[in-house]
Amino acid sequence: MKNWVLLGLILLVSSRIAAQTEGRKDSLKTEKLPAVALDSTTLAQADSLKNVKKKWMPVPKTATKLALIPGAGQIYNRDYWKAPIVYLAFGGGLYTYYLNTIKYHDFLDAYKSFYVLDKSDPNYGQRKKELAGDDATVNVRVRNLLNTSSEYRDATHSQIVRQKNYWRRNRGFAIIVTGLIYTLSIIEANVAAHLKTFDLSDDLTLNVSPKLNQPMMREPTPGVRMVFNFK
Repeated sequence: MKNWVLLGLILLVSSRIAAQTEGRKDSLKTEKLPAVALDSTTLAQADSLKNVKKKWMPVPKTATKLALIPGAGQIYNRDYWKAPIVYLAFGGGLYTYYLNTIKYHDFLDAYKSFYVLDKSDPNYGQRKKELAGDDATVNVRVRNLLNTSSEYRDATHSQIVRQKNYWRRNRGFAIIVTGLIYTLSIIEANVAAHLKTFDLSDDLTLNVSPKLNQPMMREPTPGVRMVFNFK
């Protein structure tokens, strides 16, 4: 009889344990996570972050290389208004060199006409007898700025020498100025590219506050302190 009672108790306990285990499994299966509601502000911020475009920044090294072609570095930096200035300055320097070269060769040809240039002549390199006097003149070809027309003028040997040297100096000066313009255009493209990489945002604040301790003052002295905050 006792054996049957113990067997009944064991079956009862095991059935309750099985029922509790199945109940827990069912509760875990049916439990749902709480839904998080997203408001319109959060969605708008997420959309704005997606639509933000990265600000274009020039590469100084690339700008310098492109600046070897006059005006190309300024166009790469998107400083389009600077390109015509570079073209005008560089073109003006080249035109000045061309003009002075024309004038120099005009007076150089006139200068050569005073001397014997035939190498077979025993007087090669000397002044011609008919042009040996100080008052002797020759015709000098003078061309206009566009080299479309020319005229001849009489000039003495000393006048031609002065004009020849004058236009030669101007030609050399034009070469120097043109080279400086070319170099400055390259430097400007490099510097402008570097400046565009700096933070130029509007988040620059100035804080003005009182200050008692002043430099070079042993005792407290009232003053004003200005602090710039760059963020």
